[in-house]
Amino acid sequence: MYKSQAGILHGASDQVPAFRWYEKDTARLVVTNHPRDAALVEARCSDGHGLLAGDGVSVSNVFSGDAPTSLLTMSTARRAGAGPRRYVSTYLLDPFGLTRSLVLTCGEILKELHQARRQRLRRVRPRMRRTWSYVLLRGATNVLLRHLNLAVLAEQLMAGKPVIYCDFVDYDEIAHHAGPARPESLAALEGIDAALAVLEEVSVAAPRPYRFVVLSDHGQSQGATFAQRHGIRLEDIVAGLTSDDRVLAPAEDEQEGRARTVRAALVRTRRKEPGPEADPAEIVVAASGNLALVYFAQRKGRVTLEQIEESFPALLPGLTGHPGVGWVLVRSELQGPIVIGPDGRRWLDDDHVEGTDPLRDFGPHAADDLRRHDRLANTGDLVVNSRWDPVTQEVAAFEDLIGCHGGLGGAQSRPVLIRPAGWEDPGDLVGADEVYRYLLGALKKLTPPG
Repeated sequence: MYKSQAGILHGASDQVPAFRWYEKDTARLVVTNHPRDAALVEARCSDGHGLLAGDGVSVSNVFSGDAPTSLLTMSTARRAGAGPRRYVSTYLLDPFGLTRSLVLTCGEILKELHQARRQRLRRVRPRMRRTWSYVLLRGATNVLLRHLNLAVLAEQLMAGKPVIYCDFVDYDEIAHHAGPARPESLAALEGIDAALAVLEEVSVAAPRPYRFVVLSDHGQSQGATFAQRHGIRLEDIVAGLTSDDRVLAPAEDEQEGRARTVRAALVRTRRKEPGPEADPAEIVVAASGNLALVYFAQRKGRVTLEQIEESFPALLPGLTGHPGVGWVLVRSELQGPIVIGPDGRRWLDDDHVEGTDPLRDFGPHAADDLRRHDRLANTGDLVVNSRWDPVTQEVAAFEDLIGCHGGLGGAQSRPVLIRPAGWEDPGDLVGADEVYRYLLGALKKLTPPG
């Protein structure tokens, strides 16, 4: 979502290697749904020509798209002034609207408790423990935030704003915890559809004609988590393969902005060398769905295959030989980026394959995606993707999520874009930056000259 929004709204997805990552030069763990980090990332993405530049409006997004009016948006939350507060206070002071929302929120919470219990009684697999923090979050996103978004959007439509972009997070949040095709997730889609119907009715009375574009910034893939399948977390495997003595979690599994469980971990390791014991080296494992970035934090620059094999000879064979790991991307000092799987290797510079191609089942764009990822600033020294089962279409998130996105494998790589019938056919759009260019071109055609 966060990488895709950087691409759709700013055409700069290359500034976001994952949902969370580590920056060696500042020793900072960046998590894109933290307002401070979102503002940092947007400063790198923005060139003043975002999708919403001019007189656009950003509502409930991660990044603003250079919109002068930015409401309930993560990257501008710390500098948004009185705008969002005005909408919230107006919403809270409306006794009918507030009462209705509170009643519906309580209903949503009861619905969640019933649906979670139903999963347990029916022994639905895969499933996860749906904590009270998520129960409350679902009530907030599916009712309060949706109604607040509708109130803001209706006002902006009636004000005749030229372009408005809003992110409805209802389905995404439920699908992460229940599964993307489960009944409660599909019911959330029906709620979003009802919200769009309301907006369409409002647009009829607006002072200018509006066209609706409905898109998802990613898909989702389902599966039991890595820890559920194998009884161990990825960072603990890394710790064992690098002879660690303790594991520290910098975010302490706190509930982040939208209740995502942080599985980034600092792993204290000691190198096995003759003579006096070497100074401890830190390893950071930053998980984003079924993708994990591994950093040797005390070593400057990208640590190479040759250096890893010399310092931690068990690490790469241990990771690629694990049944839960699909492949590992690492950069060789002599041979460039290499994708290593359980039974083979693929050299990305010339697409030479030895043994079984580790990317064989991950789609026609997998190699290009990884070539691009290899060139990103702050990508991991190792990039680890979970195993994907082409029969069940399941992946295994390194986080505590049943539905996930961020890596390769399954429906997470298949987003949706529904455009007005009269618009030009965009063809096969590959990547969020191409969606940005397509939408920007369409907006320019709709803007009258002068």
